[in-house]
Amino acid sequence: MEQANAHTAVESLNGKRIVITGGTTGIGRAIAILLGSYGARIVTFGRHQQQLDEALTAIRNAGGQADGIVADSAKAEDVRRFFQQVDAKLGGLDILINCAALGAEGLSAMDDADWRYVIETNLVGYLATTKEALGRMQPQKRGHIVLVGSMSADVREEGSSVYVATKSAIQGFAESLRKEVNGDGVKVSLVEPGAVGSDMQATTPEEERANQEKGEMLRAEDIAVCVHYILTQPLRCDVVSIQIRPHLQRI
Repeated sequence: MEQANAHTAVESLNGKRIVITGGTTGIGRAIAILLGSYGARIVTFGRHQQQLDEALTAIRNAGGQADGIVADSAKAEDVRRFFQQVDAKLGGLDILINCAALGAEGLSAMDDADWRYVIETNLVGYLATTKEALGRMQPQKRGHIVLVGSMSADVREEGSSVYVATKSAIQGFAESLRKEVNGDGVKVSLVEPGAVGSDMQATTPEEERANQEKGEMLRAEDIAVCVHYILTQPLRCDVVSIQIRPHLQRI
């Protein structure tokens, strides 16, 4: 067999117009840098100017085009303002990757204002940015939405009921949304990581590196590679959902 026929053709990311929510830290930042290294045009946001500036520099240093603003996905006016920036910088949209999320504890351990803010960020923010993206993708009959969830949706660990509620909702949203929009040429993919070293973990960088070496924790870059795989599959292929966990994570 000729080598050209031994591997399925993959989609190129060069020049693709990509929005990444929460692309200034953790998993979102790692995804933005990796996709930028393949020539993608990235627009992102985060809540803090210093983190935004550092992320944009890292994306550009990797070879990508990068722009962004300080914004909060829990605020409807910020979402609208952000997509005005998207239109100005990209002139359209090919891919949305939703990463902006907060960790959370159990309901009884959180003040009302805090758990409401987590829901506005982790769930309402995902819906709001997805709706904006669809308004740009459906008319062109092509697009891809990647929702970064969590295996907490299935594990449902004790002491994190608010977080579990949001990630379970994202799981259901992804499954139903795909049926809603795939007739319009829009793909929907759900990525559910296990334990990942990031700013959401209550561990030090040294502890995270030790856990990663032992196979008990993933790096944010591991999730980025997974997202790259999803986005580069042929148009005929939908990667509907992926669970990715550390080798020694058993639950």
